[in-house]
Amino acid sequence: MTSVKDVASFRQILGHYPTGVCAITGMQKDGTPAAMIVGSFTSVSLDPPLVAFFPDKGSSSWPKIEACDGFCVNVLADSQEPLCRTLASKDPNKFDGVPHHYSERGAPIIDGALAWIDCSFYAKHEAGDHYIVIGEVHSLDIHHPGTPLLFHKGAYGKVAPLL
Repeated sequence: MTSVKDVASFRQILGHYPTGVCAITGMQKDGTPAAMIVGSFTSVSLDPPLVAFFPDKGSSSWPKIEACDGFCVNVLADSQEPLCRTLASKDPNKFDGVPHHYSERGAPIIDGALAWIDCSFYAKHEAGDHYIVIGEVHSLDIHHPGTPLLFHKGAYGKVAPLL
């Protein structure tokens, strides 16, 4: 048995469960788009329609998203790993050259993402070294049908159908 206090084992064991990869985007007050990558996104409620993601408290991108009027969840396609790596970087200009357009509420929608979900902030809760951020969904759509980018056992991957 592994101790829960062993962070490396905790990460390795939980890494056996794949997660989808999403880009959370927002428009900052100065008109500059902001983005962060999360592997922790889920639906929460149908009535009202709510979703959640879990940013790390130490993230340098989270304060930029938090200061926006809302955010857009962009479900990344399995072909968007290079884009994912760019948006996950600490480059202050990481959104430069990223093809996108805007939701009605002004948040960036990344071109080529499978789906997008435009939200306002509903609640934020502390949870250890992360936050639980809940968003109220205002609009959403399938932007580009395909298969999602996954993160599994410390690496990016994609869905493989069972035969």
